[in-house]
Amino acid sequence: MSELERYLNAATRDNTRRSYRAAIEHFEVSWGGFLPATSDSVARYLVAHAGVLSVNTLKLRLSALAQWHTSQGFPDPTKAPVVRKVLKGVRALHPVQEKQAQPLQLQHLEQVISYLEKEGVAAGNAGDQPGRLRAKRDTALILLGFWRGFRSDELCRVSIEHVQAVPGSGISLYLPRSKSDRGNLGKTYHTPALLRLCPVQAYSEWLTASALVRGPVFRGIDRWGNLSEEGLHPNSVIPLLRQALERAGIAAQQYTSHSLRRGFATWAHQSGWDLKSLMSYVGWKDMKSAMRYVEATPFLGMAQVRDQLV
Repeated sequence: MSELERYLNAATRDNTRRSYRAAIEHFEVSWGGFLPATSDSVARYLVAHAGVLSVNTLKLRLSALAQWHTSQGFPDPTKAPVVRKVLKGVRALHPVQEKQAQPLQLQHLEQVISYLEKEGVAAGNAGDQPGRLRAKRDTALILLGFWRGFRSDELCRVSIEHVQAVPGSGISLYLPRSKSDRGNLGKTYHTPALLRLCPVQAYSEWLTASALVRGPVFRGIDRWGNLSEEGLHPNSVIPLLRQALERAGIAAQQYTSHSLRRGFATWAHQSGWDLKSLMSYVGWKDMKSAMRYVEATPFLGMAQVRDQLV
């Protein structure tokens, strides 16, 4: 790979790159389309999969086709009026309510954290080091994910070198990149210490138990208690969360890793956060994203919420 290709590769997120490759393969191999494509063939591709694939999936496929054509120096067929009209027609004839992750309510957060704490103590008393480590890791991951409103990929990319935790005060985390950071400028996130369900305390206890000093914060743990050198994969966060919830007696199939982010947004909305403060804290750049989580209703003062957190 040339230096130019390396930098061009770095400009696109790994998940996006994989999705685009799969979309191009689906157009060429599965459907039998030809590249470069015409606007007519793209329109027929949409028609062939209308009602089978969701509108969002079709839009992703169009984005992949657009990216391929522009990167190869060909005209973008997805911008043609016929393609736009067909997509609009698909949306009209196959309306589907967008599925969203069930928010993790505060009472269920309390329930699962209480269970994990007891599980960790029991494992420690029984000499079960792997079980004790998993309980400590899962507690820190769930609390940090909830109170910071992080996505699963953000949690998995938190690095010890980029975290400053002061017990009883707060924690700051620097992420070099994230989904909302389109320019890859990096951002530092802050969360205060809490009297209960504290992410700062949970993080500190996990680092003490794991003896980690550098690298990814959240890692896999084998049956002998050995920690992986690599961070958890974002796809592993959903089963990790569901398993913890199920062990705590909570029906977990309705939850995903996004439930932590939605759970915090729900709690903040109900606690009186104004929309601007919530958008800034969670990292939403536009009102449309925020309104998928909360309804436009009167809010209480921010100071009252701060008093609840500390």
